[in-house]
Amino acid sequence: MTKYLSAYGIALVLFLILDALWLGVIARSFYASRMGDLLLDQPRWGVAAIFYAVYIVGFVYFGVTAGMAASAWHAAALNGALFGFFAYLTYNFTNLSVLRGYDGVVALVDTGWGTVMGAAVAGGTVAILQWLGQIE
Repeated sequence: MTKYLSAYGIALVLFLILDALWLGVIARSFYASRMGDLLLDQPRWGVAAIFYAVYIVGFVYFGVTAGMAASAWHAAALNGALFGFFAYLTYNFTNLSVLRGYDGVVALVDTGWGTVMGAAVAGGTVAILQWLGQIE
């Protein structure tokens, strides 16, 4: 149980760091220029906190545990990439299909981001757990 709590904590920290860099620095102007009036002036932090807390549970279950079982960061990276891809694809393509003004380029870029971040966070989580000696 301890290694799963550790996996959750590590994945949450990695995810928050990477997502903050992506949304706040790297792609900030990209989203702002393409989404315009769809964006709030300030995020709803409570809703965001619930998303992050729950998403990481699913992420650890579907993305990280396979790598933990195999003691292989690359297995976690693959599963994390797939989880990120399907989760972000579902969000973006649902928005694209039902929201007026949702941008197709945003949908593709954001889905790509979810895939890359999923691989990095899941692989990184397992690598850190191995380094800490919590998995062999």
